[in-house]
Amino acid sequence: MASMGLSIDEQKAVDRFRKDVVEPSMTNLVILDFWAEWCGPCKALTPVLEKVAADYADKGVVLAKCNVDEEQFIAAQFQVRSIPTVYAMFQGQPVADLTNARGESQLKGMIDQLLAKLPIQPGGGAPAPDIAPLLAMGEDVLAGGDAERAASIFAQILEMAPENAPAHAGLIRAMLAVGEVESAQQLLDALPPELAGDAEIVRAKAALELAKDKPEDSVLAALRLAAEADPADMAAQLAYSAAAFAAGNRDAAAETLLAMIAADRAWNEGAARAKLLQIFEAVGLEDPWVAAMRRRLSIILFG
Repeated sequence: MASMGLSIDEQKAVDRFRKDVVEPSMTNLVILDFWAEWCGPCKALTPVLEKVAADYADKGVVLAKCNVDEEQFIAAQFQVRSIPTVYAMFQGQPVADLTNARGESQLKGMIDQLLAKLPIQPGGGAPAPDIAPLLAMGEDVLAGGDAERAASIFAQILEMAPENAPAHAGLIRAMLAVGEVESAQQLLDALPPELAGDAEIVRAKAALELAKDKPEDSVLAALRLAAEADPADMAAQLAYSAAAFAAGNRDAAAETLLAMIAADRAWNEGAARAKLLQIFEAVGLEDPWVAAMRRRLSIILFG
């Protein structure tokens, strides 16, 4: 669960859930029971769940309970419509809906099937989860324009692998995409020193520096008009290109900078080329858009 935009009470609920459910599920199969004091069927189910959890404790099964009246935000995240609702959780994710299990024997049968499939190691740490697919998903979602969902995915990865540099970088870039520049800076500042030189972190840092140039719409419009009014005014062109990229218009930024380089590549000690290379770094050197723009730059410089 990502923490962006949450109230204090919601953040506390997320923290409790991480401690009580997500963290234990990294090495165990957690039976998550949504219940309430007034729910008769919940009270009837409780001793069954407790007995099954006790019988399977040495196999890495634990029981966690969530009172829907006290944890309404968490229940809403799981879209709980009725109670009791029971999920099996592993490595922070629901892996099975156990709600329809009828009695102890059926519940044990479903758990046996899960234990046969999941890499749980009772008494020891579970193997590191394969986060590569999640990283790829986060990048695809971010590229598709859903920055809030991308932030949630990267935050989820960091719950499983707190030292993962690409996930930190992805979360920073997702924050920038929704305008959370200060939060992105705080996250970058809090990174362990050993991650600072990672290529993905360097890329995120470049994106953060460029995002700080984002102007108000009226200012951006004025910068654009000034650049259009006098194409020979290199300072105006550079100011507009930086603002355009920070505002999300990388095409306009690149076109402006390429035109500057074609007109006078040596202006201000190559400032236009330096800015364009910074943009390339922020977007990612493997990005197809960057590859296309680099080819155009090469034609200008060497063609």
